[in-house]
Amino acid sequence: MFRLHDATVDPDGPGSPLPPEGALISVTREQMWVASLQEIVSAHLLLEEWDSAPPPFGEKWEDEAKAVLYLRGAVSIDMGTAGKAVDSLKLTGGVGDYVVRVFARNRTEVTRRYRDLFRRGLDPLSDEFQQARNTLDGLEQYLLQLWRGS
Repeated sequence: MFRLHDATVDPDGPGSPLPPEGALISVTREQMWVASLQEIVSAHLLLEEWDSAPPPFGEKWEDEAKAVLYLRGAVSIDMGTAGKAVDSLKLTGGVGDYVVRVFARNRTEVTRRYRDLFRRGLDPLSDEFQQARNTLDGLEQYLLQLWRGS
């Protein structure tokens, strides 16, 4: 999981979103919790800020969600116990409401492939297991696009 939030907000403080149950995101006024289906393999995240709503594109994404967050000119991305991936990234749009569109792909595929490593009877401490697990890093992908709402 990871959370996109206003840089001044404590992601674990009062009013933070609950974990998404059966959904891609859970949202409060100043932060968004994005759910992965696993906690072991690294995911790839691309964050884009746009001047206005970006045009549709032809890439295939399996999941999509959209929300509005109030941001005070900077965002952070928190990965829970793994720490912050982004700390106080300044937004060119300044303070205000931002539409955030989230796209995800390969969430279930990574989970399935990771489970298959155990089904093959590989020792989790073996080099073969670790090499196979490393091939999964970055396969789970997220795209977050944000722009000032009108």
